[in-house]
Amino acid sequence: MSRAISLARLSGGSQQPNPRVGAVIVHQGRIIGEGFHQQAGEPHAEVLAVRSVQDQSLLAQSTIYVTLEPCFHHGRTPPCVDLIVRHKIPRVVIAQADPFEKVGGKSIARLKALGHEVKVGVLEEEAAWLNRRFFRHIGQKRPYIILKWACSLDDIMGRAGENLRISNPISSRINHRWRSQESAILVGRKTAAVDNPALSNRHHFGRQPLRMVLDREGQLPMGLQLFDGQQATRVYRAIPPALEQKNLSFVQLPYEQLLEELCVDWQQLDLQSVLVEGGAQLLQSFLSAGLWDEIRILRSSDILGQGIAAPIAPKNYLRSVAPLFDNRVEIYYRND
Repeated sequence: MSRAISLARLSGGSQQPNPRVGAVIVHQGRIIGEGFHQQAGEPHAEVLAVRSVQDQSLLAQSTIYVTLEPCFHHGRTPPCVDLIVRHKIPRVVIAQADPFEKVGGKSIARLKALGHEVKVGVLEEEAAWLNRRFFRHIGQKRPYIILKWACSLDDIMGRAGENLRISNPISSRINHRWRSQESAILVGRKTAAVDNPALSNRHHFGRQPLRMVLDREGQLPMGLQLFDGQQATRVYRAIPPALEQKNLSFVQLPYEQLLEELCVDWQQLDLQSVLVEGGAQLLQSFLSAGLWDEIRILRSSDILGQGIAAPIAPKNYLRSVAPLFDNRVEIYYRND
């Protein structure tokens, strides 16, 4: 199962809005096939694992390990549970049941009813962490929301009107990898104006996220990198939207209920995850509303003394701290 989870990680988010899934087929203690779901609309992990088995006659004496309950429904691909039944794979080990309403234990029940040996719950916690975006998306009808910021050791994240670089080159590359894993990135007007970020994934393979920016009164100049037309960008305004341009769309929202309206729009876009990159006021609004699932802080060893105070992450949700040369990465996670 550990190998199946490692395979599932390889998708890097390209499979969204589907979950990450890996599958491994074992015959007499030897791996004879494996696969992972690589892209939405393409074959699932179980299909690729079965296809990779050179001697198909061995399937009837094998065990398939899969990180998530095989799908039960017809979508863009046929049900994987039918594949297992058709090839008469006698033993099925599943990390966790799929809470998606069209699956929801139905595949497990069918396999058991047809005489397959089924075991559920092997490395379940690891598999659940892998698909935390997917589960939040289908469970609460909103994207998995990650708040991310860089700050000094004394919790300063910037200075007014100044593009202050806090992270080191390595942490900057990690940030680009994070971007490649999420459906979209959101920043506020001040961050867009002062930092002029491209919000692109330039240092890591994978997809480009949807860029989103808050521009209540339409004050941002069109010469910013966000408006270069190189990747899809969505601008939220309180005023009537402007004419759409290449890869650029404008959405009018009532800013009095901004966060709620954003979540409605994101659900309509079927975004599985959103990375909120700032600034401080925008990040704090999500924190105050309790509208977050994960916090990632790139913290330097510098003492800045004065400047824009970073939000304070709730310490009781701290999951991990990892050193990164002269920086450290703090991860906070809530599952309530």
